[in-house]
Amino acid sequence: MARCTTRKDAPLIVIGMKKETVDRILAEALAERFRNQVPPPTTTPAPALAPFIDHTLLRPDATIEEIRTLCHEALQEQFAAVCVNPGYVPLCAGILRGSKVKVCTVIGFPLGATSTASKAFEAAQAIRDGAQEVDMVINVGMLKSGNDTEVEADIRAVTDAARPRQVLTKVIIETALLTDEEKVRACTLAKSAGAGFVKTSTGFSKGGARTEDVALMRRVVGSAMGVKAAGGIRTREDALAMIASGANRIGASASITIVTTPPAATLKG
Repeated sequence: MARCTTRKDAPLIVIGMKKETVDRILAEALAERFRNQVPPPTTTPAPALAPFIDHTLLRPDATIEEIRTLCHEALQEQFAAVCVNPGYVPLCAGILRGSKVKVCTVIGFPLGATSTASKAFEAAQAIRDGAQEVDMVINVGMLKSGNDTEVEADIRAVTDAARPRQVLTKVIIETALLTDEEKVRACTLAKSAGAGFVKTSTGFSKGGARTEDVALMRRVVGSAMGVKAAGGIRTREDALAMIASGANRIGASASITIVTTPPAATLKG
């Protein structure tokens, strides 16, 4: 288990993960990024993207009718999941019961700064209400302070709550707030804690998903975990670029646009 300490005017020291290891991961990800700087194929049929997408509505002012519409759209397009705030999980579970569309919710959202106990309780309650996937936010401040033991324990409390019901845990690391070294540590801790996915962003911070972050995260977790790109993905080309970089799940509120807009209409000028 990697831990981190800092000393004034000294470089970051990662205990349990040699600096050479972190540097190697970053260098490999950078090399991979340049090797793969080829535009994603524009001939992939848009409907093929639907199974990658978590159709998302996390606005605080979302209405019941909007949540119902979200679920019906997910059924029509056969998205991987709907992603909603915990209070709407029972409603979505009822609408989607018997379908292949999963109910996903968020834990400790959007700041990740709630207590570990409250995250574990929130996850357990959401699962009782019908959640089949939970996207939890790490305690970013703890990670940046070098308290890796606490960060891993925080993640593990949620994975422990989810595992008995075979519920998938995705760990939101909020890449926009992290250095590359911190992204490596966050992904390593999520993997150690038994999470199924790492995820780029909440969509409520100062930045969203970037292809270079997705590539780095994939390099760190390998093929044993999933990588979810979320935040600012609004077009088919955005989604394809994330998948080409290593994402195997996309979180988006613009899902319908992504899967229904003809490729030529979404090209950026």
